Amino acid sequence: MATWVIGDLQGCYDELARLLEKIRFDAAADTLWFCGDLVNRGGQSLAVLRLVKSLGERTVVVLGNHDLSLLAVAERDEADQAKVNPELRAVLFAPDRTELLDWLRQRPLLHVDRGLDFLLVHAGLAPRWTVARAERAAREVEQRLHGDGAARLLKAMFGNQPDRWSPRLTGIDRLRATINVLTRLRYCDVRGRIAYDEKGAPGTQKPGLYPWFEVPGMVRRDIRIVCGHWSTLGRFAGLGVYAIDGGCVWGGELIALRIDAEEPQFVAVKSTRPKPHGAAAD
Repeated sequence: MATWVIGDLQGCYDELARLLEKIRFDAAADTLWFCGDLVNRGGQSLAVLRLVKSLGERTVVVLGNHDLSLLAVAERDEADQAKVNPELRAVLFAPDRTELLDWLRQRPLLHVDRGLDFLLVHAGLAPRWTVARAERAAREVEQRLHGDGAARLLKAMFGNQPDRWSPRLTGIDRLRATINVLTRLRYCDVRGRIAYDEKGAPGTQKPGLYPWFEVPGMVRRDIRIVCGHWSTLGRFAGLGVYAIDGGCVWGGELIALRIDAEEPQFVAVKSTRPKPHGAAAD
């Protein structure tokens, strides 16, 4: 009865199949957590969604920025949906589209398991967020996503402003700020202002910016955190954080982390995808 967390899939179904074989995943006994970004760029997003959804209660999935983008595109008219890349069109025009997208929309933005002493998030947490504050912020967004206000939120969630979360924010600005922290954060300043354009490995950022888990004066949390989103950071373990976006879609690796063991254990499979020219993006 193992619990594994798997990094950003981004439509890499073949690598997922190889990784599940390597960890000897038992669908009757084991549990899989996914740190978001199930879809886009790997070419096999429809197959990934169908597989992960089919696992039912044996999975925990938090939403990533690419997952939310897919849900937002699904709210547009059919002509606009037809303009997206072929991989997402395959999802949007699949016969089981409604079931897949409804299932995806019901996934949380944050998952906390005190028994395993782990918090699962796609990107990161604001420097001043306690675990309880992060949970409350995530639940505010999820309540809207899971209800009648989903379409309005998905149409209005894009944008870099406000660029920091504050308890004084209200309405769509508050929800957008929460989404940006949980699904887009890599670097920020000491006040929590997000540097959206900084995507390189630590040490490449501009002065005054810090990885979200190294901000001076940040709240210390009584739980370990596992996250993805940051392919140039790659496999990382330190400061109570385990990062597992191995950049599979960019020719890196797909990473799994076993979190029910006494010491968390990394297992990975190499991607056979070509490495892109230039810097990898979100």
